[in-house]
Amino acid sequence: MIVTINPANEETLAEYPVMTAAAIDHVLESVQHASGIWKKIPVDKRKVAMHRLAALLKEQKDEHGAMISREMGKPYAEATAEVEKCAWVCDYYAEHAGDYLQPEIVDVDGMMGQITFEPLGVVLGVMPWNFPFWQVIRFAAGVIMAGNGIVIKHAPNVTGSAIALENLFQEAGFPENLYRTLHIDLEEVDQMVGDVIAHPVIKAVSVTGSTGAGMAVASKAGKALKRSVLELGGSDPYVVLDDADLGLAVDVCVASRLLNTGQSCIAAKRFVVHRSIKSRFEEMLLERMGDAKMGDPFEPGVRIGPIARKDLRDALHQQVEQSRRLGARVLCGGEIPEMKGYFYPATIVTDVSPGMVVYGEETFGPVASIIEALDDDDAVRIANDSPYGLGSAVFSTDPERARDVAGWLDAGNCFVNAMVKSDPRLPFGGIKQSGYGRELSRYGIREFVNVKSMYFG
Repeated sequence: MIVTINPANEETLAEYPVMTAAAIDHVLESVQHASGIWKKIPVDKRKVAMHRLAALLKEQKDEHGAMISREMGKPYAEATAEVEKCAWVCDYYAEHAGDYLQPEIVDVDGMMGQITFEPLGVVLGVMPWNFPFWQVIRFAAGVIMAGNGIVIKHAPNVTGSAIALENLFQEAGFPENLYRTLHIDLEEVDQMVGDVIAHPVIKAVSVTGSTGAGMAVASKAGKALKRSVLELGGSDPYVVLDDADLGLAVDVCVASRLLNTGQSCIAAKRFVVHRSIKSRFEEMLLERMGDAKMGDPFEPGVRIGPIARKDLRDALHQQVEQSRRLGARVLCGGEIPEMKGYFYPATIVTDVSPGMVVYGEETFGPVASIIEALDDDDAVRIANDSPYGLGSAVFSTDPERARDVAGWLDAGNCFVNAMVKSDPRLPFGGIKQSGYGRELSRYGIREFVNVKSMYFG
């Protein structure tokens, strides 16, 4: 059985039966049949169901937001906002998929060449718990509008959300079995996911999760010669230059670090701050972070809910403790509170240097690391001194200077004087150990199609 636990009070939420290998095989065959029907439906007809899905998400945002908060601890206001964002990407692809998939005509020595974008078949999505609706819909909206079928292997601790999503696709009017969820026990996930990837029905796989999970899945996909897209971990640097608007910079840094209780791949994690403003930045950050309310995710005004699981909370605390032992100063937080639930307070660690865990590893929780930079070149060096390359941000009142620094950062995304966000209108993804491939915009929908060249002599 899969057992889900409320991280805010440690109480059991529900138990769900796992699927046998035979049941999984039946699901895969069913999705293949449904995808064969779906790919023949014109794109302008597919949009009807996608718009209906968006409408359902808006109508049911309160109940789905409550499920998200109960299962993984996200503050309720953020959970409902997540569901609303899902509706946005559904409407976006419903309106734009036709243009993105439009065949392209190429002149080939006076003859006509044509490039078409055809569905691959059934795509596997391996999804995480931190944004249990958004990560799935961000992947699924474009993949389904491209004419594919979908099989989801969701994180076990958000199985209720996984079931709710499957029901939504059915209610929206997509063909039966076009979108299905696999329920796999955590202890069997490595072997079972490997078997699913190797199954002839599966044509490609997309993973959102940790770098370790991405490496494991990518190796299995590579062995099976199947395309993969990996959106993995990040340790995003936010570079604060000496001419930055500090009020704006601190507000954005706090918002990014505390969103989803810090459990986001694109959260601000490393604050690379010019030495001349480091002390003032610390004071302002301490004031803002110290005011953040921690507690029941359903209580109004709470910005910090529980960490999703006890083992994750304890691992986060060990990262802080290791860095403290090596000389980092903890300005606030850094202690496990004596209360029910898997809570961890807003924590600021400064005087961070190479060799400390909070310098080199991803911290998945409300822990901010401050690293001093001597000048712009040093800030870029520090920001790039990471195995990750997902998001980044630069704060400066000089647009040209900010643009230059942003151009030197090794990342898939860079936002100037703003918080890193995924947006349907922009491609999203990373480099280095943050993965490869892109989601969203025209680039995302074309990841899971057959780019076919045709020549007419």
